Amino acid sequence: MGNELKIRIVLSTSKKLLSLFTIHCLLFTAFGCAINPVTGQRELMFVSESQEMEMGKELYPNALWGDLGGGGEYKDEKLKAYLRDIVLRIHSVSHRPNLPVRFAIQNSSIPNAWAIPGYVVITRGLLAALDSEAEFTFVMGHEMGHVSARHSAKQITSGMLLQAGLAAAGIAMSGKDYSDTALNVGSIGGSLLLLKYSRDHELEADRLGILYMTRLGYNPENAVSAHRNLEKISQEYMKSLGKNAEERGFFEDLLSTHPRTSVRIEEIQHIINETRPFTILGDGANRERFQRMISDLKSANKIYLEYYDKAVRAFGKNNLDEADYLVSKAIKADGSQPAFHALKGFVMLKRKDYHEAEKYFTASLNIDRDYEPALRGMGAIGYFRGEYSEGIGYLKRGISIFPQDISAHYFLGMSYYKMRMYKTAIPHLKLFSEAQPKHPEIHGILGICYENITDLYSAYEEYVMQLKVNPTNEMGRHAASRVGVLRLILEGSRIRRY
Repeated sequence: MGNELKIRIVLSTSKKLLSLFTIHCLLFTAFGCAINPVTGQRELMFVSESQEMEMGKELYPNALWGDLGGGGEYKDEKLKAYLRDIVLRIHSVSHRPNLPVRFAIQNSSIPNAWAIPGYVVITRGLLAALDSEAEFTFVMGHEMGHVSARHSAKQITSGMLLQAGLAAAGIAMSGKDYSDTALNVGSIGGSLLLLKYSRDHELEADRLGILYMTRLGYNPENAVSAHRNLEKISQEYMKSLGKNAEERGFFEDLLSTHPRTSVRIEEIQHIINETRPFTILGDGANRERFQRMISDLKSANKIYLEYYDKAVRAFGKNNLDEADYLVSKAIKADGSQPAFHALKGFVMLKRKDYHEAEKYFTASLNIDRDYEPALRGMGAIGYFRGEYSEGIGYLKRGISIFPQDISAHYFLGMSYYKMRMYKTAIPHLKLFSEAQPKHPEIHGILGICYENITDLYSAYEEYVMQLKVNPTNEMGRHAASRVGVLRLILEGSRIRRY
């Protein structure tokens, strides 16, 4: 089956309504059923296993760097090897052991864990709060249970049905004939792969997490303590955010992905009781070894919470002196974290002290040559200094690591723009404009780019958008001077876009 399903829908004038049931039947006929690896039951599924893996591969770097706190990977190879061994043992007793799986610790203080086909991740913040191997095994088993039960694929299937229903409604309301309506898995999958799961999906993942940990000889009672620790650390993290409503709103929305209530604990206890009898190996927890292995991470996590995270928030509010003071304290406490040096570099960059900024970005890259924010920082320095070619090299490296880094795309596009490489600049600037449509100059800059490659219609559209966003700045005045000229040219040559 290809990546794209095309359904030809021809509506006569006498038929204004095409029911969701009809589209459901068409999709069902085209795709058929798949066997759920967990239940063994046949179910409607629009996503093949290979498509799941491809979507996971595409989403992973952006989720690692851009979602749920960001930060890339927390680097501790000894700890990673220890935890990866546990993850691989969980994977071996799961319902889809045939799939490849990669494990990472996300360098974020937000207590969370997530899995997508091919990958399973836990944040530094959550790992530091867990008490034992058994708790870690339950958390990872829960996340891998979502993949085992194909919950993401089900969400994508539901999303495609919803889109089909909306398309049908649109067709019926418009009274027009449409054909070759495309439902593209790739266009929908990325936005649905990390959506919060339903209560039923979370309960099923809990059951699978308990099943997998008991298969490995861990005491499932640790699933209860894992939830309690997760609840505790989540409340502590929310408290650390202070009273900023926007930040609290973001985190409360994040927590809704994994609701932790007394009812949820009761449900887990019920699952444990149903799972009996089970064999426990040793003490069923392996607490001492786990605590020994995560001791360095816990120390680093404390520094992140006390200094770095507060510095990031201060920087976001443009309180540069406070951010500088806090991140300097972080570096003094632990100079081995590339994030600390990179943030200091961004403080210096905002102060336009490019020499000092370069020093700190270089220090960050000396610790981790692939620390993406530092690569972006070096690229920004190249742009501000007018050393565009050198900056472009850093920015391209950064984007290869974090493809959806909008800021890196901006500096890369602007560097090409300054070099008059307009065609090369456009895709990067366009991506930025879609993410930041109210930027005061971006549409005018895109208008200049399009005009220089003689795409006059696109230039006209961007200039019009510039006038809507900011008609009074220099770029707005330029746009105003070009809109009338281009309108006459387009009307005179009868250029139309269909």
